[in-house]
Amino acid sequence: MKTDLVILGGGPAGLTAGMYAARARIPLVLLEKGQTGGQMAATATVDNYPGFVDPIFGLDLAERMEAQVRKFGAKIVQGDVTLVSGMGQEYQVAMDSGEVYICKALILATGASPVRLGIPGELDLGGRGVSYCAVCDGPFFNGLEVAVIGGGDSAVEEAVYLARFASKVHLIHRRDSLRACKEIQEKALAEPKVTIHWNTVPVAVLGEKEVTALRIRSTTDGSEQVLPVGGVFFYVGLQPNSESFRELVQTDKGGFIITDQEMRCSTPGIFAAGDVRSKSLRQISTAIGDGATAAYSAQHYLENQ
Repeated sequence: MKTDLVILGGGPAGLTAGMYAARARIPLVLLEKGQTGGQMAATATVDNYPGFVDPIFGLDLAERMEAQVRKFGAKIVQGDVTLVSGMGQEYQVAMDSGEVYICKALILATGASPVRLGIPGELDLGGRGVSYCAVCDGPFFNGLEVAVIGGGDSAVEEAVYLARFASKVHLIHRRDSLRACKEIQEKALAEPKVTIHWNTVPVAVLGEKEVTALRIRSTTDGSEQVLPVGGVFFYVGLQPNSESFRELVQTDKGGFIITDQEMRCSTPGIFAAGDVRSKSLRQISTAIGDGATAAYSAQHYLENQ
């Protein structure tokens, strides 16, 4: 199938790019392999998105964005991309369904995925107590003790969210101060169910058929402790979903795609937006700004062809 523009990724960056491009009457297809909304849809509540005085569920915000994109006529296709190839005037995007999209411009908005620590038990007990999404799995741990690994916004925010279900939440952080913004820190410190283990790292997730405990180690004296938990939630960072494009565009040492201020990549006709892009702040609001700019730049590129 031929079209002018293909957008890879249906998170806030991709959806915004799709909306702006559709309003500009650019023939396009937006491809999303998972749930539309990306990490936004897996976030419990969003309280720092402009225009919403009260917090909004991440899934609700994602559904509103998707509905708005569809209203302008953008075509959204579910499926996994297996190959992206081409150079200059034409690009090919192959899908696992066998469909191949041929386009003049690409917007890469594939986002980022949680980093795996790789400690014993993490991979073996995935889906059996080990999780990377509190919103998805939190209700399964009603009345149980759980652990959250990390100290950034996501980790601390999800620790507070899990307190709705869990009898106790252990927040494991390797430093002596949290990296999360002050407002989120205040919520965690005020939540009686949340206990913060400072200067501590996870050593192993324990259990055979399901998680039964977490072994942690002090970074100050090396002492170890076993916490009797039924679930472990990891929030230790993000890695870009850029593996399919690293031969097409320039990336930084972490694999994040390098762009200029107009979201243009090193290869003509390719643009990047959102968490997959090399930048200092990854938030819904910054992804939306990236998406709008990428669509605007793609529009001008197409008009000049």
